[in-house]
Amino acid sequence: MLPYYSTWIIVLVFFAVILLANAVRILREYERGVVFRLGRLVAPDGVRGPGLVLLIPIIDKMVKVSLRTVVMDVPSQDIITQDNVSVKVNAVVYFRVIQPNKSVIEVENHLIATSQLSQTTLRSVLGQSDLDDLLSQREKINLKLQQIIDKHTEPWGVKVSNVEVKQIDLPQEMQRAMAKQAEAERERRSKIIAAEGEFQASQRLSDAAKVLSEQPSALTLRYLQTLREIATEKNSTTIFPIPIDLLKPFLNKPE
Repeated sequence: MLPYYSTWIIVLVFFAVILLANAVRILREYERGVVFRLGRLVAPDGVRGPGLVLLIPIIDKMVKVSLRTVVMDVPSQDIITQDNVSVKVNAVVYFRVIQPNKSVIEVENHLIATSQLSQTTLRSVLGQSDLDDLLSQREKINLKLQQIIDKHTEPWGVKVSNVEVKQIDLPQEMQRAMAKQAEAERERRSKIIAAEGEFQASQRLSDAAKVLSEQPSALTLRYLQTLREIATEKNSTTIFPIPIDLLKPFLNKPE
């Protein structure tokens, strides 16, 4: 049997190892520790790390905080736009902790708080926008969401770097109506382009007629050129157009 004092030495060594394990912490490069001493934040800001951190056993308590960027998916939200169209919209939020002490002291759980704030802000902002603005001004809406969420999370030591609206689900009736509208718009453009082409062609024909009327020989040359183009084709029948101007000397011949 071991002597009485040897047993106490083993017990003391055991407790010393436990205290030393509680006193030494190793934090990674992207981690910070917020240290509390007897329930109060250690001066000046209570932030420790990265690397080796020494704590006073039993007296000091440390809370780890990650400084890496968090990519949070905002669940799909049912939204009624300003022009009374029901849509489902989801988004993604990019944020990171820049002040670990505030993220621990000012809010119970900054991840859950940021998620809930993002959902309510998404419904509020998109509910004040028309459907056309929601589809065409995506960048403007993303910037507005980012500014509002970042303003509310700043007291928590959280920096929102970006907010992106991922997907907008429209009702089937609205999709069909938008398809009809797009089809009508394309048909309108095609008619305008065709009318513009006819107008330009009529202008060119009018200019050509003026030139031919000023030079009668030009009409004859044009007639001969047309005959030449017809003769090059492998046709069994050849049509000879006769301009009226060629018959005028015979029509106006005095009796």
